[in-house]
Amino acid sequence: MIIKDFLKLKDFQKIIIENGKIELDSSLLARVQESFNFLKEFSENKVIYGVNTGFGPMAQFKISDDRKNQLQYNLIRSHSSGFGNPLPEDEVRASMLARLNVLSLGFSGVHDSVIYLLKELINRNITPLIFEHGGVGASGDLVQLAHLALVLIGEGEVFVNGERRLTKDVFAETNLKPINVEIREGLALMNGTSVMSGIGAVNSFKTNQLTEISIKLSCAINEIVQAYDDHLSESLNGTKLHHGQQKVAERMRSYLSDSKLIRKRADHLYTHFEDQETVFKDKVQEYYSLRCVPQILGPVLDTLEYTEKVLENEINSANDNPIINVKDQHVYHGGNFHGDYVALEMDKLKIAVTKLTMLAERQLNYLVNSKINEILPPFVNLGKLGFNFGIQGVQFTATSTTAESQMLSNPMYIHSIPNNNDNQDIVSMGTNAAVICRKVIENAFEVLSIEAITIVQAIEYLGFQDRISSKTKELYEDIREIVPAFAEDMVMYPYLESVKQYFKKTQI
Repeated sequence: MIIKDFLKLKDFQKIIIENGKIELDSSLLARVQESFNFLKEFSENKVIYGVNTGFGPMAQFKISDDRKNQLQYNLIRSHSSGFGNPLPEDEVRASMLARLNVLSLGFSGVHDSVIYLLKELINRNITPLIFEHGGVGASGDLVQLAHLALVLIGEGEVFVNGERRLTKDVFAETNLKPINVEIREGLALMNGTSVMSGIGAVNSFKTNQLTEISIKLSCAINEIVQAYDDHLSESLNGTKLHHGQQKVAERMRSYLSDSKLIRKRADHLYTHFEDQETVFKDKVQEYYSLRCVPQILGPVLDTLEYTEKVLENEINSANDNPIINVKDQHVYHGGNFHGDYVALEMDKLKIAVTKLTMLAERQLNYLVNSKINEILPPFVNLGKLGFNFGIQGVQFTATSTTAESQMLSNPMYIHSIPNNNDNQDIVSMGTNAAVICRKVIENAFEVLSIEAITIVQAIEYLGFQDRISSKTKELYEDIREIVPAFAEDMVMYPYLESVKQYFKKTQI
């Protein structure tokens, strides 16, 4: 894919998820060169933050010309101070692509060697070691991006084919040359929201997958209980003016269009009232976790769509400081590196994913509780009651995991702690928010995997294989290839992981 100007989020995600290769358009390179040349000339005999001054609260100190380049190296090395777990490689690749795109806008004054090296690292799957803990998301992802910059100057560590290695050794083997700092390459690489945005882009892709899976599982459970179709109808959902709700209901109607189990209320409850029993055998209305799926998943979908809009804007925005504006022939000092936009969206997204997880947990509970559903044995046990346990063990895992996500859904956005000698007196915590959002997403995959196994067991017990919709049949058969129908108790954790990995390959 050729990177030119505006990079759509779908294309961004495709490069990361499918390991696509990128090329740089000639107009992009010209833009970068023009910005570099302008800054080089403009910065002579002027005080420009981060070019001939110290950083942060030490910006009051003048840096002599003969020490300007060393200043950038000092910044990179001193801030390569991350801790904790390494970020997953897909998130680091996304962060690198986001940084490349931002620096390519021509507002950063970097030498084009930075762009070239970032491109080569992405295309060769050489992934810098970047840690989860470090940035507060105010001057952007300073610590995390310092680790990226450290690799670009030929230091630090990288992952190649899953192996953690010294950057200098990998560069020597692949004939890659470190960048030479020219004016402000250190600060330009480190100032900005590219790590939180990169993680956010991966999070939004996975949330799309989760939403699709949740809709499919919700369709299947409605089939299992032979629900009435009016709560999915266009007429009912059209009376509420929320796009997400209407879209979820539409997708559910499409998926259930060939089901032989979903019923029409008019055929059962809107006829011959006098002939009905005093106490109705069938439920007049389904439980909320079945009947209110469009109203519950609709806000999730709407939240996701807005989050994607914010992320797309962010990865195509100048989030550096200062901003080098060739058109105005001026250098502007400000705060475009602040990560509040992304931080708030990551908090909103993790809340939405947690609610999706809670829906799955309640649907699971409905299936395993025979007193509620009145059609299945306790814990969808296909073996001998009292002797075998069915889904009893894995329900504990689903409940525990859902509870963890509920706790993790407290917002990072409002947990600002002043630091940097109070220069950064209000911060975004955007990278923390993105990392925690990823954890909630991983939890959701686990709970949905448990629900899917339970649904398939229920279909098995009821003998509905030939009456379910084609979409549910496809799901049933795929899960059955991973998890055989079981009556005897068996060790479940390998099957849970296999279903989770299957769901992570969901096409969207």
